Amino acid sequence: MFHSSKSRAAWGAALAAVLLTAGCGGSDDASADAADYDPDAPVTLTVGTFGTMDLDNAGLYDEYMELHPNVTIKQNNVAQSAAYYKSLQTRLAANSGLDDVQALEIGFIADVVRNHADAFVDFAAEENADELEGNFYDWKWGQASTSDGETIALGTDTGPQAMCYRKDLFEQAGLPTDRAEVAELWPTWEAYLEVAEQYMASPTKPADSAFVDSPASIFSSSVYQGDLAYNDEEGNPIPAESDGVQQAWDYASQAADEGLTANLSQFGDEWNAAFSNGAFATIACPAWMLGYINSQMGETGAGLWDIAPLPGSDESASNWGGSFLGVPADGPNAEAAKDLVEWLTAPEQQVKMFTRAAHFPSSPQAAEDPEVVGATNEYFGSAPTGEIFGESAANIQRTPIGPYDTQIQEAFTTALTDIASGGADPAEGWDNALKAAQQATGG
Repeated sequence: MFHSSKSRAAWGAALAAVLLTAGCGGSDDASADAADYDPDAPVTLTVGTFGTMDLDNAGLYDEYMELHPNVTIKQNNVAQSAAYYKSLQTRLAANSGLDDVQALEIGFIADVVRNHADAFVDFAAEENADELEGNFYDWKWGQASTSDGETIALGTDTGPQAMCYRKDLFEQAGLPTDRAEVAELWPTWEAYLEVAEQYMASPTKPADSAFVDSPASIFSSSVYQGDLAYNDEEGNPIPAESDGVQQAWDYASQAADEGLTANLSQFGDEWNAAFSNGAFATIACPAWMLGYINSQMGETGAGLWDIAPLPGSDESASNWGGSFLGVPADGPNAEAAKDLVEWLTAPEQQVKMFTRAAHFPSSPQAAEDPEVVGATNEYFGSAPTGEIFGESAANIQRTPIGPYDTQIQEAFTTALTDIASGGADPAEGWDNALKAAQQATGG
């Protein structure tokens, strides 16, 4: 599942009001007593989701109901994650209207961990907690865990990153197109920028084509390759002191200042159109981006793209995206909901989610399953996607996240856009980004 600042713009009081009156479950009833829980008793479970999580489209609900004839699953989906979370926050404050299962997006999980942990079942306190924890990458488990060891949700998908590139544009610019050779071109971000300069200097490349779509592509994918990104170990914002922010800024501001990017606003209309018109040759590519590129280009794009590792990913990879499933602790069907969440996020189901709907697993066992490891993508030149993204996921380190990560990232990407537009130099942009980040975080 993908998500970012693009969905934040969808916030709206009218939509939230509609959601609040939709009657999505009833957590104001007394919590089911675990001692009296009958797993065979008839129960209807509501699952609150956002966007395209595909739990329904992959057939998992139907499969669970077939295995458990006493269970009926009803999904309440909201298209935009920001509107979904705004409604969820209101329901948490009122302790009313919560679904039996609530999906939580990576951009909001830190807020839930910090401010609403008591409202959710602690999976780390379950009898099978060790088994559950072993089902997930440690960084994924840690993202949903409090400082005192509570784990308020279980992971669904992840967004390990690679670099997608246009083979036809590379060929026109005189660059190699074989993915193994391309991987050797940019073992580091410094090398990637050198290739970008070669591309831009090529007399045979399309005149209106840049090397990368946006400075944000470089910044947002490299920032998590540092020891720290936006926060310290306690989740407090520290963008001015972070090694990840500083190195990401250095790379992205150089690309912006030297005109190596198309300076497009990611997920905007011009950016969407640029996939087809060849406006850029590379883009940072989490696993879910493959489907996005396919949807933008359709059949005409088949075979034009390929995939190579993200620069620097041999030492530290990067993640963009991913979601979780939590169970409100006071829900009337909490015990049955826990069973459902544990089943939906088990390695076996994560393999199905990848093979049926292309959501990359948050479970190392699932990522190492032959069906995942051996997966290829014909649209991207039969690239070994299971292998590429599996190696990336295995090299992701746990970087502390916080409730203001999206706002901080927006502050820096806005400053980078100003540089790429010629309105600011990098030093001025850095100062502007820090000021905007401080205002957003109240620092």
